[in-house]
Amino acid sequence: MEALIARYGLIAICLGSGIEGEPFALAGGVLAHRRWLSPYAVMAAAIAGSFLVDQFWFHLARNAQRSRVVRVIVERASFRRALGLIERHPARFVLLFRFAYGLRAITAVAVGSSRMPARHFVALNIVAATVWGTLFSSLGYALGPVLEQAAARYGVGATALALGLSIAVVALVLRYSRR
Repeated sequence: MEALIARYGLIAICLGSGIEGEPFALAGGVLAHRRWLSPYAVMAAAIAGSFLVDQFWFHLARNAQRSRVVRVIVERASFRRALGLIERHPARFVLLFRFAYGLRAITAVAVGSSRMPARHFVALNIVAATVWGTLFSSLGYALGPVLEQAAARYGVGATALALGLSIAVVALVLRYSRR
């Protein structure tokens, strides 16, 4: 298992951080705590994945507005709310949107559909991805001992399930507390 993680772990963290986000950055931090991966490489992979996927969505929205994928996202009510926030608070929005669980693709498409210059988005996206990747991989590193103890006592499956449910509950509370 360690050899597999050593060989493909950073790639999985990079891809997962871009697509699903927090769970992969947290898991990368746990693996770094176990010394299976370098903590700095985990941070870099999480940052790169987050940055690159948001760049992809931004440029897709900017250059392929008629594509089916973009049209599906643009038709959502959350897209219109995001676009309104971007127009009122563009820099703050870009710096904070990746912390809104479950809305990353919508918000990156909204930024790409806005009037924000691409170079401005790139600069803000670098800062936001760096803060996000560092925060979540460090949190995983710090939680490593607690998760290892829980896995030893209750099993890996039960610990993963409890952690996943906890993250889902927190995400739902945060999402519905803003309404």
